[in-house]
Formats: sequence, C-alpha cells, structure tokens
Amino acid sequence: MTANLAHLTLAFGLLGNVVSFMVFLAPIPTFYKVYKKKSTEGFQSAPYVVGLFSAMLWIYYALLKSNVMLLITINSVGCVIETLYIVFFLVYAPKKARMESLKLIVLLIVVGFGLIVVLTQFFAHGVNRGVIVGWICLVFSLCVFVAPLGVLRQVIKTKSVEYMPILLSVALTLSAVMWFFYGLLLGDFNIAIPNVLGFTFGILQMILYFIYKNKKPVTDEKTSNLEAKISEMEAQKIPEYKNQKIMDVVKLDTSIHSEILPVVAKLYKNGCDHVGHVDVEPTAPSNAPNHIIEVRA
Repeated sequence: MTANLAHLTLAFGLLGNVVSFMVFLAPIPTFYKVYKKKSTEGFQSAPYVVGLFSAMLWIYYALLKSNVMLLITINSVGCVIETLYIVFFLVYAPKKARMESLKLIVLLIVVGFGLIVVLTQFFAHGVNRGVIVGWICLVFSLCVFVAPLGVLRQVIKTKSVEYMPILLSVALTLSAVMWFFYGLLLGDFNIAIPNVLGFTFGILQMILYFIYKNKKPVTDEKTSNLEAKISEMEAQKIPEYKNQKIMDVVKLDTSIHSEILPVVAKLYKNGCDHVGHVDVEPTAPSNAPNHIIEVRA
C-alpha cells in the first residue's frame, strides 16, 4: 500500500512538472510579438516578477522539507524562464516601464524574499521554520489564484472571452489538479490547499468560456457614448460645410460683379463714340495677370 502511494505521488509530481512547464512557456507568443515590434507596448512585467518570486519561495520551502524534490525541479526551471522573460522585457520596455519594473523587482525579490529568508533563519528554528515558510507560500499562492477574479468579472460584464485564453485556463486547471493530489498524497496541505482554489477558478473559467464564446460582445458604455458624440460632431460638420460652400459662391459672385460691372459700364460709354471695336483694359487684381477683353461691334 505504501509503495502504491509512493508511485502515485511520483506520477502526480511528474505530471505536475510537465503541465507546469507548459504553463511557464505560455507567454512565448507574447514575447515574440514584443521582439517583432521592438516594444513592450501595453504589456506589464508584474506577472513575471510575481512568478519569479513564487518560484523562489517554493524552492526555499522545498529545501526546508525532505521529500519534495519534484517541487524543486519545476520551480528551478520556472526561475530560469521567468528571469529570461524579465530580462527580455527590460530590454524592450520604455524608460518609464523599465523603472517601474526595476522597483517591483527590488520590492519583491530583493526586499520581500530577502526579509523572509533572513527572518526565518534567525528567528525560527527546526520544524517551525518550515511551518512558517509553508504558511507564507500558502497565503501567497491563494492571492495569486484569486487574481483571475478580475478577468472573470470582465468576461461576465462584456460577454467576451477575448482576454481569457482557453488553453491557458485548461493548463492552469490541470496543473492545480496534479499539485493538489501531489500535496494530498504527501500529506503536505501547504501544497494541496491553494490548488483547491486554483482548480475551482479554473473550472469556473472554462464554464464561462463555453457560455460566452459565441456571444456577441457588449460594447462598453463609455465607448458607445464616445461613438455617439463622434457621429453627432460629424453630422454638425455637414451643414457647416454646406454653409461654407454657399459663402464661397457669394464671395465669388461679388468678386465677379466688382470686376465685370465697371468694364461693362466703360464699354457702354465707349460704344457710343466708336464704331468697330473697342479695346478695354480692366483693372486687374494685383495677384492676377493683366488681360485684355476685345469686344467687337
């Protein structure tokens, strides 16, 4: 019986490693876009910094335990991958985003993780050290699993699954299932309990995906109001354009009359005195070439 449990624990641990490795590779398309555009645009570094912090925390916890080697292997790989993501982000990020990322790295990785290690090493001893670090891992993991609530709210509000990729949701759900059973079979509830929440939210995400995947997205109210204002402004521009055309025609008519009427008057006056033809030289505007109008009787 004990041998069977050991085999099951190993199987779930290995499957957890495989699925978690796939989850770590999920952001590759995002960074490929960043590489092609040479800019991080609206992407944030926070998920990768938090991922690195989580992986380091679980490695520290695993080092305090004696039978969780598979926890060390996957989180070591995770540390390397998340570090590469962060370096890649810093290379292509604008100055402001780069500075914000560096502040977050100092806050979480240097200060946060550093304080946890120092305080537990100097103020906790023996089994208590592992218990304290285990609780820290548990609470932090619960916070990470609660984060997708914002995405779920957005899906329900907009009736759109654009920001909730189904493959990532499935991978995270499978990962939670594997690590739950791994922790349960080991009797380590610091590993098992957070993954209950991860499994629950994963199932909820997949249910929402299949509910809203064929729904027509609901346009945001602000966007609708903006579009209405733009349409109203365009409608107002049309009469203004027509009025402008009328004004231009009136100006042209006035200009023509101001030039032609004196010419006609002069023709009429000269026509009484001459028979044949009359050469008339009207006064031309300063910006137009002089011209001669010949009127033959």
